[in-house]
Amino acid sequence: MINYLKKIDWILVISALLLTSIGIISITSISLAKGDFLNLKKQIFFVIIGFFLMIVFGFFDWRGFRDNPYFVLVLYIVCNLLLIGLFIFTPEIRGVKSWYKIGPFSFDPMGITTIILIIILAKFFSKRHVEMYKLWHIVLSGFYVFIPFVLISSQPDLGSALILLVIWIGVLIVSAIKLKHFVILILIGVVIFTASWFLFLKDYQKKRIVSFLQPEQEVLGINWSQTQSKIAIGSGGLFGQGFAKGSQTQHGFLSEPYTDFIFAAFSEEFGLFGVVILFSLFSILLWRIMRAAFLAESNFPRLFAVGLAIFIFSEMVVHVGMNLGIFPVIGLPLPLVSYGGSNLIAIFLGLGILQSIKVNN
Repeated sequence: MINYLKKIDWILVISALLLTSIGIISITSISLAKGDFLNLKKQIFFVIIGFFLMIVFGFFDWRGFRDNPYFVLVLYIVCNLLLIGLFIFTPEIRGVKSWYKIGPFSFDPMGITTIILIIILAKFFSKRHVEMYKLWHIVLSGFYVFIPFVLISSQPDLGSALILLVIWIGVLIVSAIKLKHFVILILIGVVIFTASWFLFLKDYQKKRIVSFLQPEQEVLGINWSQTQSKIAIGSGGLFGQGFAKGSQTQHGFLSEPYTDFIFAAFSEEFGLFGVVILFSLFSILLWRIMRAAFLAESNFPRLFAVGLAIFIFSEMVVHVGMNLGIFPVIGLPLPLVSYGGSNLIAIFLGLGILQSIKVNN
């Protein structure tokens, strides 16, 4: 136990906890405006559970994931079955079937599926690192991504599905994919996106993309949320309007402030100063994750750390981009900050495996 506490990366732990603290502060402010503290209580519970699981997973030897292919495959199959079950057993909420209802809580298997997929990709490419010149290995790895991608995008949750593709491509690049194979993948992606536009994308998804390209249109319609988000961020100024004093947030102009637009809610009340602190904490967290990748003695822990960093970084970038109007609104949380237990606990699980890598190296 003492040896574990000595080897644990406390800088990573503290940066993660500080990010969750920022989330709790923002959720408290929003809860005061709404007069409802249920989400705040649940978020505190999620943080406690996530932190506990991170510590517990840190005790386990990460080599169990690397050396037990059937165990990892079973986890992968279970995740896909959970995704299939969403279409059968879950209610439709705002046009999306993404959450299992368990009493007062909801469970979205997307987060844990992402962590298991990162483990699968790390294991797959660590075994075939010297054979990355073979196109077949790239195609086979894409099969592991394809199944959850289709299931998640069919909910429909295109934003979360795209994160899986970003992780796959990122791990491919780190695994030294050949340039011509990378170009082929890009061309295939363009073809698939074009086909999806006509065959698979829902009307509201197309409208979001079109409205994103024409922000001056639908200011009172589909672009309302992003317009209010940009107003909130801009009104924050240097030091913000103060805790529980943000006009857009407190008066209900900012839609989904707990989740999709929590960055705007935080920026409005704590200004540029708060945003610098937020980004600094994310930078420290990602630095510690990538440091673990650079110090890893073999390919599996290196690729896992890279995949986890890509997961957190891509969600952060897209979330902030949505709030700033740089990206269309695709419903991604701000990692460790936005309300919701599934994504937060999944990231803590990933950090726990990373701690295990550091402790047991």
